[in-house]
Amino acid sequence: MCLLAFQLQSHPKYKLVMMANRDEAYRRPTAPADFWSDYPNILAGRDLEQMGTWLGVNTEGKVAALTNYRDFTRPETGKRSRGHIVSSYLQSDLSAQSFMEQLHTNKDDYAGCNVLAGSAEEMFYYSNIEQSIQPITHGTHGLSNALLDTPWPKVDKTKALLAEYLEQTATIDPDVLFAMMQRAERFPTEQLPDTGVGEDLESLLSSIFIASKDYGTRCTTVLSIDCDDHVEFEERIYEIGAFTTAQKFSFNIEKPTYS
Repeated sequence: MCLLAFQLQSHPKYKLVMMANRDEAYRRPTAPADFWSDYPNILAGRDLEQMGTWLGVNTEGKVAALTNYRDFTRPETGKRSRGHIVSSYLQSDLSAQSFMEQLHTNKDDYAGCNVLAGSAEEMFYYSNIEQSIQPITHGTHGLSNALLDTPWPKVDKTKALLAEYLEQTATIDPDVLFAMMQRAERFPTEQLPDTGVGEDLESLLSSIFIASKDYGTRCTTVLSIDCDDHVEFEERIYEIGAFTTAQKFSFNIEKPTYS
């Protein structure tokens, strides 16, 4: 996944609101979001190449998400699949902090990545680039392919859009959040970071929603957990920029069990 914005514990009705785009090569096989047959308490899409995921929630209220850290000077080969970090947390009985401590111990097993893990009550952030476990403050945050809240133009834009909307809205309309994440305009070159991919590719990757010949936004997910522990989860899938299918789920969180 390459872009997400979320608000934690800052709305009178919702404890957590998250919207996220997964950008990936179109050829990579992927299953749409559903409850997994091998772990029926996990709701997530699934990378069928490595069997991990980029964002998910379980019926006990655990939430996790991951983005890659863009740095082409760092080795990518010989590493474990980063998608297993998210699924491992959703499968585990560990608290978010304990899980992050374990992840830190094994940080060199993975290429550069950012991980969010926790629940609508409390979340933690860890990057194996920065190598520090951070509790996430209440408020609105954004994450792309640099560290949490790094002020890339599309990160700042999605954070601002989400914060403004939630400040003015009592009950979420998911269509509004999906529209925010479909913005395809590119930002001016002078505003962009230099991540070593060249000016043309940097420009392509600068938009909130990406569509190119071989790579782009494969799906958008909107997740909300309200103050009554009711979960709404919707995923919309795209093929070369065009909408194809949607999956919607809703459930009440079972009694959370964290160690």
